[in-house]
Amino acid sequence: MDALYTAVATATHGREGRAVSSDGVLDLALGTPQALGGNGQGTNPEQLFAAGYAACFGSALGLVGRGAKVDVSDAAVTAEVSIGKQGEGFGLAVTLRVELPDSVDEATGRKLVEQAHQVCPYSNATRGNIEVDLVIE
Repeated sequence: MDALYTAVATATHGREGRAVSSDGVLDLALGTPQALGGNGQGTNPEQLFAAGYAACFGSALGLVGRGAKVDVSDAAVTAEVSIGKQGEGFGLAVTLRVELPDSVDEATGRKLVEQAHQVCPYSNATRGNIEVDLVIE
């Protein structure tokens, strides 16, 4: 791969620390969610992953939409990232909920979402590693 951009962020003190990007644009407190025994006072890694995946998938959908001459600029992508026990450790699962504009018919929408799933870097990184469900709403 020829890198076009490299993001750099540093996290300290794990789930109860802070995450800061090298340019300082991202600077936030981290916290363990209440469901995992924390106080929920801060952003958690699953939320960060969900936000990144949703944004990236939305961009991929826009790319394939433009290629197909279908306007999906009003689409919204919601990523639900779940964490749970997997063997001796933990694993993730993702559901991507894609809301397409009413002007996009079901068959076209399904095709574009599946094409976006082939193009999106997050989808490519997770393929074969974690379960990703695509839901068109």
